[in-house]
Amino acid sequence: MELTLSQALIATLVSALIIFFTRAFPFLLFSNREPPKILRFIEKYIPPMIMAILLVYCFKDVNFTDKPFGLPHIIGLTVTVITYLWKNNSMVSIFGGTIIFMILKNL
Repeated sequence: MELTLSQALIATLVSALIIFFTRAFPFLLFSNREPPKILRFIEKYIPPMIMAILLVYCFKDVNFTDKPFGLPHIIGLTVTVITYLWKNNSMVSIFGGTIIFMILKNL
C-alpha cells in the first residue's frame, strides 16, 4: 500500500505535533509547581542505572581469555571515561570512545 503525497504530509504533520506535545507536556505540567518526589528520584538515579546496564550489556560477550583479551573494549571504555572527566561532555566522550574502539577492533 502506497501513500499519496497528501497522506504522507498529513502523517508527518500528525507525528510532528504528537512529538511536540509529548516533549512540551512536562514543561507545561510542572511550570508552576515542583515535580513530585518520585520524579526527583528518577531524575537522580535512573541515568546511572541505565549506564550500568549498558556497561554490562557491552561487556557480556567479551572473551577475556583469548586474544586480544578484551583490550579494545577496555581501552574504549577507558577513553570514554577519561574524555568525559576531562571535557564533561557526554557526546564527545561517547564518540571518542567509540572511534577508538572501532579503530582498535579493526586492527
